[in-house]
Amino acid sequence: MENKVKVHVKKGDTVYVLSGKDRGKKGKVLKVIPDRGMVLVEGVNMTTKHKKPRNRYQQGGIIHQEAPIYSAKVMLVCERCGRPTKVKKELLDNGTKSRICKKCNETIDIIREAKD
Repeated sequence: MENKVKVHVKKGDTVYVLSGKDRGKKGKVLKVIPDRGMVLVEGVNMTTKHKKPRNRYQQGGIIHQEAPIYSAKVMLVCERCGRPTKVKKELLDNGTKSRICKKCNETIDIIREAKD
């Protein structure tokens, strides 16, 4: 069994691509694959796939779809300041854990709720 890689972004986050053919693009994370340390970003790393019709009613052809990229190649975009940023994790007084933007010091979201 492979080791899971800790990924710093999660589904629904807006990310900025740091390197590769799509460098400079922003997109929404569609899927996180922690087993491989990869993320699927909307509109980034587009590949062509030749689809064969599986039954009489399905249409075949060439489709364009996103392929996964390594999570190290993306950086989270803060919703408040709109800039790509690193993330600081902080434990709050009530036992919740939150992600905080290192540039504007604003809370991005709460990761885990307090245990009752």
